Amino acid sequence: MATAAFEEIAEDFEFLDDWEDRYRHVIELGKAMHPVEDALKVAATKVDGCASQVWLVPAIKDGVFNFRGDSDAMIVRGLIAVLVALFDGLPLADVLKVDAGAEMARLGLDQHLSAQRSNGLRSMLERIRLLASQATEG
Repeated sequence: MATAAFEEIAEDFEFLDDWEDRYRHVIELGKAMHPVEDALKVAATKVDGCASQVWLVPAIKDGVFNFRGDSDAMIVRGLIAVLVALFDGLPLADVLKVDAGAEMARLGLDQHLSAQRSNGLRSMLERIRLLASQATEG
């Protein structure tokens, strides 16, 4: 149940045999994202449980989940870009149905991230689910 944007990333990864090439591609995805304004980098948007500084800023309107994110670490910015591709623009109910672990495994990220980065990725996924869940309830 991946978005077209995520499918495009998955297709790109199929052509990148070497993990270092994939890693560089993730970093490039992060570099291509617009940064989050400093005014939005506050405690309410900060994600705890990440080794680096991470902020996720939701913009939920008419039952559609949109968000932006930023980090002080380039690889993490890239992971945020992958998560944006996976979740941005989905109906709220669909956000909660996405098997993010399986989708990320398609990219091989589960095998190549350090324990700290894996924990940070889990924290970001938990925050995304929490935001979608709260918006569904509210």
